[in-house]
Amino acid sequence: MVENLPVPFDRRVWQEALALRGAGHTVSVICPKGKGFTESHEIRDGVYIYRHDLVEAKSAGGYPAEYLTALMHQLRLSLAVRRRQRIDAIQACNPPDLMFLIALFHRLLFGTRFLFDHHDLSPELYVSRFGRKDALFRVLSLLERLTFRLADASIATNETFRDIAISRGNMDPDRVFVVKSYPDPEKTHRCPPEPALVQGGKCIIGYVGIMGAQDGVETLIRAMDHIVFAEGRRDIKAVLVGDGPEFERLKALARTLNLEDAVTFTGYLSGPTMMQHLSAFDIGVIPDPPNGCNEKLSMNKVFEYMMLGIPFVQFNLAQARREAGSAALVTTDHSAAALARNIMVLVDDGARRRVMASRARAIAGREFLWSTQATRYLEAIDCLFTGKEIRT
Repeated sequence: MVENLPVPFDRRVWQEALALRGAGHTVSVICPKGKGFTESHEIRDGVYIYRHDLVEAKSAGGYPAEYLTALMHQLRLSLAVRRRQRIDAIQACNPPDLMFLIALFHRLLFGTRFLFDHHDLSPELYVSRFGRKDALFRVLSLLERLTFRLADASIATNETFRDIAISRGNMDPDRVFVVKSYPDPEKTHRCPPEPALVQGGKCIIGYVGIMGAQDGVETLIRAMDHIVFAEGRRDIKAVLVGDGPEFERLKALARTLNLEDAVTFTGYLSGPTMMQHLSAFDIGVIPDPPNGCNEKLSMNKVFEYMMLGIPFVQFNLAQARREAGSAALVTTDHSAAALARNIMVLVDDGARRRVMASRARAIAGREFLWSTQATRYLEAIDCLFTGKEIRT
């Protein structure tokens, strides 16, 4: 079960589903509609997919309605799955940390096991979006503890998340597995770039990912404003791949700043089309602001940039810095002007970019192996059915 992204758009969830299917399990996925995936039910690559409508919250007050509505859909669709076959285990991919209630329902009635796939730090994510630790923050912290309490095993996206599962979630260390979200190298590789992007000979700086309030894309746009108008650089172009809640507002901001010729928004892309656009990037950017949430996250764009050999600029994010090593140029001052300065440093130093790109490819080729992560994931699944009794 996943609430915030549809499948197969959610790459991590889809890779996990295919790993399970490849190991001989029967797999059903419950997720929202969106990103072009609007069928209520389909079978794709042997995986049963059930989708429901979702109205995304626009403010803190909208989250209870979004999550409770999704919860009702998840319960309804989980019963639809059970009518088709038995359910041995339920895997919940947060946010939010409410899906343990569905797992609890099936446990109490049918003895179903529960695996928590810990994608996001919901309490920290709330603070990063709304800047406060209020009653809703305390509710989210409680829900996180209850989710860990019910879980028979947990998978973490990195070692920091594993430490949180053990310390904050009181999980048995032997039942917490690190499964990193590495892309499939067969689908993530350079190809001839999109011709429309590279004509004109400008240096292309790029962003790929969700465009939400917490993702810092506005800082990148303001950095481009500094580059174009304060520094008078007309040889640099930004290409922003993706969409999200802030998409239209960010496009309007770029228009207001007269950046139409310097900033291109592609919207949501996938498959070969996305690879053609990413292959046009000379420099990647990770504009996510340093805070208690982003500093702990493993970001898909770090892995994607590195697998494609794209040097990138980022702010001082501890986890991303560890994973990138010398493939990233870290901007210690969190400001649009500082980001702009480091972008221009790389634009003007082609030799340095080539060295960083080579190091990125070397790290990715050595470490970013989904096959290894799939094996760890299947170990977590096996852990559900061996050893200790069900947690209550």
